[in-house]
Amino acid sequence: MKVAVLDINGKDTGRKAELSKEVFAIEPNNHAVYLDVKQYLANQRQGTHKSKERNEISGSTRKIKKQKGTGTARAGSIKSGIFKGGGRMFGPRPRNYGFKLNKNLKRLARRSALSMKASEKAILVLEDFNFDAPKTKNFTAVLKALDLENKKSLFVLGGSNNNVYLSSRNLKGSEVVTNSELNTYKILNANQLVLLEGAIEGIESNLSK
Repeated sequence: MKVAVLDINGKDTGRKAELSKEVFAIEPNNHAVYLDVKQYLANQRQGTHKSKERNEISGSTRKIKKQKGTGTARAGSIKSGIFKGGGRMFGPRPRNYGFKLNKNLKRLARRSALSMKASEKAILVLEDFNFDAPKTKNFTAVLKALDLENKKSLFVLGGSNNNVYLSSRNLKGSEVVTNSELNTYKILNANQLVLLEGAIEGIESNLSK
C-alpha cells in the first residue's frame, strides 16, 4: 500500500511511501493485541504495596484471656487482625505483576495494531526532519501544520534524535519514540500515528522476522 509523504509544513511532497502489506494490512488478531497491552500495563505497576501483618505490629504477645469459659470466641495476641490496631490479615505484599509473552506473539500484536491504524486511515508519513536546537515551539508548529494540535499523536523516528525528542517532551498530547521503542499500547493509545520515512524500513524489518 502506498501513502503520500508530507513535509513538516503539511504539504504533499509528491512522493509516495510503500508500506508492506505483511505489516500494515493483515487481519488483526485481537487476542494477541489484548495480551500485549495487558503485559505492558502490568509491567508499569510498581508492586510496592505493603500492609503490616501481626508479626510486624508492636504489642504484647500475651494471651489476652483464658481459652475456655468466657462465653466468647477464643483469642490469642492483641496483635491479631480481628482487633483494632492489630495486623492486617491477608494484606498486600510486594510482588512483580509482569509476565512473559513469546516474541512471535508480540510481533503479531504490533502488526495487528499497525493494521488497525492503517484501516482507520490514522497513519501519516512525514519526511525526515531535524531542529537546530530543542525548542517546544518548533514541534508545536509541526503539530499545527499537520492539524494534530488537539489529537494524541505518536511520532516514530528512524533513530535517536535528541533535538526532536526534547522539543516534544513538554507536550502531553504528543510522544516521540524510535522504531525500536514502538509497542502495541502506544500505537493504540494515539489518535494519529506519524511515521518518518526513515522509520518505515526499521519497523518492517523488526516485525517481519
